[in-house]
Amino acid sequence: MKWTRELSYKHYDQWSHEELCEIEKRVNQSPWRANYHIEPSTGLLNDPNGFCYFNGTWIVFYQHFPFGATHGLKSWVQLKSDDLVHFSPTGLKILPDTKFDSHGAYSGSALQIKDNLFIFYTGNVRDRQWKRHTYQLGALIDKQGHLKKLKTPLINQPMDTTDHFRDPQIFMYHNQYYAVIGAQTIKRQGTIQLYKSHENDYGTWEKVGELDFSNDYTSYMIECPNLVFVDQVPVLIYCPQGLDKDVCSYKNIYPNVYKIGSSFIPEKSRITSISQPQLLDWGFDIYATQAFNTEDNRVLAISWIGLPDTSYPTDRYNYQGILSLVKELRIKDGKLYQYPVSSIKELRVSQKPLCNIAQTNNCYELEVHLQANSTNVITLFADEDGKGLTLTFDIKHNSVKVDRSGVGEEFAKEYGSTRTCFIDNQATTVNIFIDNSVFEMFINKGEKVFSGRVFPYSRHNGITTNGNITGTYYELDYGYKTY
Repeated sequence: MKWTRELSYKHYDQWSHEELCEIEKRVNQSPWRANYHIEPSTGLLNDPNGFCYFNGTWIVFYQHFPFGATHGLKSWVQLKSDDLVHFSPTGLKILPDTKFDSHGAYSGSALQIKDNLFIFYTGNVRDRQWKRHTYQLGALIDKQGHLKKLKTPLINQPMDTTDHFRDPQIFMYHNQYYAVIGAQTIKRQGTIQLYKSHENDYGTWEKVGELDFSNDYTSYMIECPNLVFVDQVPVLIYCPQGLDKDVCSYKNIYPNVYKIGSSFIPEKSRITSISQPQLLDWGFDIYATQAFNTEDNRVLAISWIGLPDTSYPTDRYNYQGILSLVKELRIKDGKLYQYPVSSIKELRVSQKPLCNIAQTNNCYELEVHLQANSTNVITLFADEDGKGLTLTFDIKHNSVKVDRSGVGEEFAKEYGSTRTCFIDNQATTVNIFIDNSVFEMFINKGEKVFSGRVFPYSRHNGITTNGNITGTYYELDYGYKTY
């Protein structure tokens, strides 16, 4: 199917039942559907949105275009969970059905305010000349799951930004509601704008100023900003498109980075003593991470394992995109650690010592223990010739390398098939989660993280090891998946 502008923005109610059935039929033919990660039933999934806790349950939405693997007319789809591992759809969606979001309900966030869940999102509108108009919009969801959109925009496009002004993240700080919004200045530089609610009224917002986070101004747009407080320390997570690689070295088309500050001074729109940007994930496909502070003083995050302006092999099956596991964020020795929530262990159904395995179900977790001064190689999705996803742990020389060139169908080759990071020469623990077409690897309980997509052929289902490696293989079972 050739995705023209008219087809990409064809309204949802104009798609016939027969067309939907054909789309679903094609999706069901895919050999790469995941077991325990969130992915769309059809069409394209991208940014996680509205990640929060409300009415006794965990909530996450995702950006969705239901009709194919293209960035068309976007809506939100809501999922709920009791354990941050097993998610199910609620049936609630935020559709592009008003004059302020007619061409897409774009990304945003959510926060419980009194008895309602407040949704803060970007409405995308195109006029007859296809000029973009962006609006920051609000909606309320009550405890019965009824959605009511606020009638008028809460924030209009400022005079000092282009129409790239989106992705509001609402948060509470010192009993005051604030929001950070990604933007592009009229000088075509990426920036973050800080707003606060007037007298804590979610319906009235005023600009505090451009956020001072030692911005290097080498990006042309900043997407998906999140300001969270890990043990009361401000951590800014964002996606600076076009960031100078001398500022932060990366190979992906766009990076997802973080900075750790000392304090947040909202009245000055400033984060003090902030670090240089660091990659949030050293792998291939992480983007649009959304994080929030929970009432029990944790910071939870979830990411899109996918990238804008990138094609994936599942496109031909009428779907694309997957979300990461839910991760808890911590700071240790001035570094940001990310590790899956403890309830992920509920998926374990059997275990055995790690060794060469000729055939797996490509749905498992590995916990690997490596010695200091060692060099070890693990190949996952290995075929009979030993080719697959190759993980080289050259601890003696302070290096970890991931190479996906040997597994299945190649894609995004222009951005390279290997990723490398520095690690200390010490005893190292590695946890790896495999789910048919996605991997997430956490080194030393999340000091470094590699995530990415792979699209194995049917023969790619073994594990080989080379070196002094000990560990455990856990087979995982999600149970019945409802999306």
